[in-house]
Amino acid sequence: MLYLTEMNNKYDLMNPYPVWLDPDDTNYQFPHPDNALTEPDGLLAVGGDLSPHRIISAYLNGIFPWYSHGQPILWWSPNPRAVLFPEKLHVSKSLKKIIRKKTFRTSINQAFEQVIYSCAQTPRKNQDGTWITDEMQQAYLQLHKLGIAHSAECWLDDKLVGGLYGLALGKVFFGESMFSHQSNASKIAFVHLLDELTNSDYALIDCQVTTDHLLSLGAEEIPRNQFLKLVEQHAWPFLHNNNNDNNNNNNNNNLA
Repeated sequence: MLYLTEMNNKYDLMNPYPVWLDPDDTNYQFPHPDNALTEPDGLLAVGGDLSPHRIISAYLNGIFPWYSHGQPILWWSPNPRAVLFPEKLHVSKSLKKIIRKKTFRTSINQAFEQVIYSCAQTPRKNQDGTWITDEMQQAYLQLHKLGIAHSAECWLDDKLVGGLYGLALGKVFFGESMFSHQSNASKIAFVHLLDELTNSDYALIDCQVTTDHLLSLGAEEIPRNQFLKLVEQHAWPFLHNNNNDNNNNNNNNNLA
């Protein structure tokens, strides 16, 4: 793993083009996010692979993969960054009422594969196709088997009607995608996940990019440099915990 502070010496911070990543580079190096383009906002690097080590390295450096079928792997670090601080979660009165009725059942990690597949297949407004390619699905399924990627589910009777997934590193949850096949289902799953994260003393939820849906739940935008400092403070301890534990299935994120 190459830390951000070490990478300033390797890459020119004024580089106007995204860096090409060598898939055979086993150091899993990334350019510093300050290299990211402003148009399109946050595009930082191209290529590499979706191995667990590279994906973990990306998230710990404030970077995430996002690309469509037929494109090379694209790596992003937008500025500003959408985040949600657990203590600022906003649950509307109407949503609280729906949750209290207990019409829906919620769970954690009961249907990860179904959740990521549903996120990929659910049509989205102003979006053709999906960025959650088969390759991306397999990569995150592997991370789930390693105990790093997690899902939250919302059920109506025995039918999965909403959910979301992401990575838990240290005390930061890096959200990836959510879906809803029933009104408010993804919000209900999100609130359940936030309850679990709060009980486990998580400090930050990375929402990546701003949407009205996330803003309604309390998300906000912060400068990228502030986001990177928070990741260093709250997610990087995952490295030390993992280095002191030879069991790759234990990253101490406390999500069952």
